[in-house]
Parts: sequence; structure tokens; C-alpha cells
Amino acid sequence: MRCPFCGNLDTQVKDSRPAEDHVAIRRRRFCSACGGRFTTYERVQLRDLVVVKTNGRREEFDRDKLERSIRIATQKRPIEPERLDQMISGIVRRLESMGETDIPSKNIGAIVMESLARIDTVAYVRFASVYKNFQAADDFDKFVSELRPPTEGDE
Repeated sequence: MRCPFCGNLDTQVKDSRPAEDHVAIRRRRFCSACGGRFTTYERVQLRDLVVVKTNGRREEFDRDKLERSIRIATQKRPIEPERLDQMISGIVRRLESMGETDIPSKNIGAIVMESLARIDTVAYVRFASVYKNFQAADDFDKFVSELRPPTEGDE
């Protein structure tokens, strides 16, 4: 594994342990050239997934991009990092087990929304604002009002 600090190809594994509920291996590495320390994760990839965007463009599925968008939505929320890792791994496993290699971006967004709705309403609304492309405050208001249970006067 190449050192991210100096580019040296000779790095050593100092520690390996299960991560993300035993679906990944976390490896602590050491570079003998610069003394840098870094962590890598090893995961099983069942199949190569391709994301089909709404405009028809296709791109390789990127777990890191999915993780970044979820972490942005959950930023400063009281959610354990391990819970997020489990959620992300669950989403990826669900996508891989769908049996298709081409997955519409809408399906990925819907799965993420469903997962976020179960753990944090604020993160759910944050993600929805990007996923559903809110353009104005009224879009937020309408979306949030759909989340609220109806009161007696609303019926």
C-alpha cells in the first residue's frame, strides 16, 4: 500500500482488527521511509455497481461519495459514528444484493432517505433538501409539514 504522505510503496501493517460490525477490516499502517501512520479499510465488494444519473449519465458507484453525503447530512447531530458506519454498510449491502449492476440514483437516494428517517429527522430533512433539490423556503416548509402528524384541527 502506497504511503499517502511520501508515496513510498513499502508500508507495514502494525495492527488489524474487525470494523463496522465485522464487515470490514481496519488496518493501521506505518511507513518506514517517512514514519507516517495511516489507516486503511478492507471490505468485500460483491459486484461492481454503476450509478445511472437522472440525465442518463453513468458513473461507477463510490462508497466514499455516499459516506460523505451522509456525514454532511448528519454533521453535528447526536449520532454515534459506529451507527453511521453500520448504516452505510447496510445501504451498500442492500444495493449489492439487488441483483442489478446498474442502479438509478433515485433508488440510492430513496434508500438513504429511508435509512436516515429511522435514525434522525434533522439529518433526513438535510439530505432531502439536496436529494429533492429544494429551491426555496416553501419547499422546506411543505416537506416538513408532511412529516408532522396531523392534529385534531387539521382533519
